[in-house]
Amino acid sequence: MCGIFFSLGALKAVLPNEETCCLLRCRGPDNYHVHTVEHNVIGKQTISGASATVFLSFASTVLSMRGDHVVPQPLVDANTASVLCFNGDAWKIKGESIKGNDAELIFSLLLEAVNRPNADSSEQQNSPDIVQRVVDVISSISGPFAFVFYDAVNSKIYFTRDSLGRRSLLQGVDDEGNFKVCSLCDSTTITHFTEVETDGVYMIDLEHAFSPSGLSSRASGSAAVFSTDSIHTLLWDQEVSPLRPKNPIPPMNRSLPEGSTAPPLTTETPVIPALEDKLRQSLELRINNVREPPTSPTGSKVKVAVLFSGGLDCSLLARLSHEILPENETIDLLNVAFENPRVAAAAAKQGGGGDIGSVYESCPDRKTGRAAFAELQRVCPGRNWRFVAIDMPYTETLAHRDTVKRLMRPHNTEMDLSIACALYFASRGQGEAYDSHQQEGSHVPTTYTTSARVLLSGLGADELFAGYSRHGAAFSRDGFAGLIDEINLDVSRLGKRNLGRDNRVIAHWGREARFPFLDEDFVSWVVQLPVWEKCGFGTAASERGSEEAEAEAGLDSEKKALRLVALRLGMTKVAREKKRAIQFGSRTAKMEKGRVKGTDALS
Repeated sequence: MCGIFFSLGALKAVLPNEETCCLLRCRGPDNYHVHTVEHNVIGKQTISGASATVFLSFASTVLSMRGDHVVPQPLVDANTASVLCFNGDAWKIKGESIKGNDAELIFSLLLEAVNRPNADSSEQQNSPDIVQRVVDVISSISGPFAFVFYDAVNSKIYFTRDSLGRRSLLQGVDDEGNFKVCSLCDSTTITHFTEVETDGVYMIDLEHAFSPSGLSSRASGSAAVFSTDSIHTLLWDQEVSPLRPKNPIPPMNRSLPEGSTAPPLTTETPVIPALEDKLRQSLELRINNVREPPTSPTGSKVKVAVLFSGGLDCSLLARLSHEILPENETIDLLNVAFENPRVAAAAAKQGGGGDIGSVYESCPDRKTGRAAFAELQRVCPGRNWRFVAIDMPYTETLAHRDTVKRLMRPHNTEMDLSIACALYFASRGQGEAYDSHQQEGSHVPTTYTTSARVLLSGLGADELFAGYSRHGAAFSRDGFAGLIDEINLDVSRLGKRNLGRDNRVIAHWGREARFPFLDEDFVSWVVQLPVWEKCGFGTAASERGSEEAEAEAGLDSEKKALRLVALRLGMTKVAREKKRAIQFGSRTAKMEKGRVKGTDALS
């Protein structure tokens, strides 16, 4: 995880202010570096025909997660002066797993793409082949990423997020006309920043970045305003097309079953063990070879933690992690519960549950979290599971609220704040720890802060496997075709919705959320399955009379394929857990007013 800042100015180098710099350092505590470039543009930029200079500023902070040493950023090429600020995890390049530092490898591939030896310079400047080669490099990356790349040879800037949008990147023009790209909103441009869309790769032609009149008159101090016309969008495409990066996610399988019902979906259906194997492969990429983290203030040396509500998705990730990580490694389960003053007042009025302890323990996610913790201990007794009960008093929530609102910008609704608060405090990882391998008779929890820099999240499972109530409504209304449309809509907008916000909030603590359900290979495999192999809507009842069939009876249709995987792994109670939104499970929703809508804008 890294923090990125880039600016393009006509008058001077523009660096992040102190507040923005502090927030970027929180994202990447291992290294901070600044690099500035003065780039000469040719005469056609100015009215007089004279050459001019534009100022490029790069700042990067680094959270080093891979390899055996910290690689400082920005990466700068001594021969060409090209620069890369990279925030991401490239798990594969051209389908091959990566050894060593991913940012250095990607930089070398980009330099090779833009700096063809023995090419005529004027021909190289105008050739679309250079852009095509850059596009091909970006298309070859598998994993979450956001980056800014300065091609000094050809006077181009490229910036983008991966097509699923798993890393945050924002863009905007400030009041002085400077263009900025940053991992979070620059505080000097509150109203100007927007999320970089996940629809393609963005390219800036530096020869046309500012108005000619502005560059000519800047000696007198006049502002030269960035020209948005200099930004070209190279759209992701599901086919191989010239000057278009290849979208790794294929089209949705729209096949319909023969007749009104589909075949039964059971633990014996071949797709279920295949699904378990595919999810395990995705998880292995994300939790194997994690570097030893710095020891936390409470002495923790845990490498991997799970954002843990006790629901189906996160419990599956915890269960599969047990099979991948050495058994002597503790896995932390981070479970957050909030003091909601409305709920506490109502409980006290009814004469029960008003004490502060029960306020947290009565939270829906705390109940399911403890139940899933118990089931993990039963199924995997050799593992030390550490349940971290993160209890958040209302006063502390209020104390951090402005920081949460600052991080989640440009998102600005009640629902955004509710979800962001839950993720913010859960990823801080500070609470009361309960170890499954505590000594007999010692059940007193200890104050604890996790050292884990890798946080596993089950995000994406609901979209892929029809986990929302609206999926059932779509099936009731329009059958399989309507269900497919609803799932396709969810998958297509994954990158446009909340992943950027979640990344900004979680990364604030120098931790990195990883999403096994959003691995490109995994998503590609799932979207090509027929819909009746993902969920139980419209599938025929099983006629088996075995114990397995009894266990499968009554499973919800939503995410039924994942529920069956949970059964295969011995998680019989988890397999029956209902979907619950994080803001209601942790009780961050409607803390002050009961009639507020999630879509209401914050004041």
